Amino acid sequence: MRTLLTILQSIVAIVLIVVVLAQPSKTNGLSGLVSGGAGDTFYSKNKSRTSEALLSRITVISAIIFAALCMIQNVVK
Repeated sequence: MRTLLTILQSIVAIVLIVVVLAQPSKTNGLSGLVSGGAGDTFYSKNKSRTSEALLSRITVISAIIFAALCMIQNVVK
């Protein structure tokens, strides 16, 4: 049982790392300072339908699964 949980946790950890690294940066850097921000664009209004939103959801779900597996492994000991 512990071996299966360890393998699952390793797989979820790798998925979590890949998804976090695949996400774009949320900061604008110096370009946001000069231009003043994004404003109301089509992209900013429909942000919930983009690939960024999908990556964000996958990140949250995999983090919850990772935390649950950590707790389960602690109880199984």
